[in-house]
Amino acid sequence: MTAAYREEAEQLDRAILEAIRRWHAHDIPLSDAQFNELALHVFAHQLRYNAPYASYCAQKGFTPDRLPQSWEEIPPLPSAALKEATLATFDPRDAALVFETSGTTQGESGRHYMESGALYDAASLAAFDRFMLPDHVQLRYVNLVPNPAENPHSSLGYMMRHVSALLGDSETGWFIHDGTLQVDALIGEIEAAVEHDRPLLIATTAFALVHLLDALDERKRYFALPAGSRFMETGGFKGRSRYVDRHELYASAARRFGIALGSIVAEYGMTELASQYYDDVLLRQARDAATEPRYKQCGPWMRTRVVGPDGRTLAHGKVGALVHVDLANRSSVVAIETEDLGVQFDEGLVLMGREAGAQLRGCSLTAEDLLTR
Repeated sequence: MTAAYREEAEQLDRAILEAIRRWHAHDIPLSDAQFNELALHVFAHQLRYNAPYASYCAQKGFTPDRLPQSWEEIPPLPSAALKEATLATFDPRDAALVFETSGTTQGESGRHYMESGALYDAASLAAFDRFMLPDHVQLRYVNLVPNPAENPHSSLGYMMRHVSALLGDSETGWFIHDGTLQVDALIGEIEAAVEHDRPLLIATTAFALVHLLDALDERKRYFALPAGSRFMETGGFKGRSRYVDRHELYASAARRFGIALGSIVAEYGMTELASQYYDDVLLRQARDAATEPRYKQCGPWMRTRVVGPDGRTLAHGKVGALVHVDLANRSSVVAIETEDLGVQFDEGLVLMGREAGAQLRGCSLTAEDLLTR
């Protein structure tokens, strides 16, 4: 890359990292004007250096000489496009991180190339710390997600390795090996935690949790996890052969592990984004015992539009498709259109499932594979 590109990329990364740091360390958000300015700078940068995205945007009427006035006008790229083209502002052979989407029913997958790990690391750590650890407690991490030692291109596995190394008690456990949940080893870990009054953070895909609950039911096992324990559930309720209602799943997990419903937090993320949403239930626990509705929140460097069929932003309270604008996607595509439906409220985002006919993605397929092994 040219010196001009390198200077511009580093300047943008510094600005985004500083915005993340200020929110993480001092709870200082980006103002609407600050977010707008930075998003438009990132978009202009991507038009200059991400040729496939620039070509797509030109069809929408935007070029380096004709830029939008608002971040809401940035053309979102459908998430499925990552399966069709290499979308990066740099030579992907130089990527610091490469995350792969899980294959669809046709076996296709996409790749998200990131020029530096700094933005992903900072964004994931800040949001996890805020929404999963508002009490700043140090926990033992029990991961029922892809082990990065076996699946180095899993964004979920990478994130959990990163946050557990920095925020955990240094004894992180991984309990999925070769696609199989290690039930007996996991039970041993839980028994030891109960015996030594050591609170756990259990990170799990939805269907790994289903599989665990089934196994515990067969064994007629119940636990009372130490105070402060919590679950992070990462989605994927609907597989090809089984549907699990979220309320039933959470209620079953709460009974089985002796924890409150408000100690189960849903994380919403995807390979195409560097940033994540989380339920606000742990933040609300101190002042509000209610766990429904669950509003999802994220760091201020990512903002979401709920859009109608014409792509226009809908008013709060209206159901539409989700478009995420993630500044931490500086070296790929800043605006991603998903196949998820949701509603925006003042308190946060409420997910409503997936659009009819949308392909299975991510944790759903991983979980189905887990159950059929």
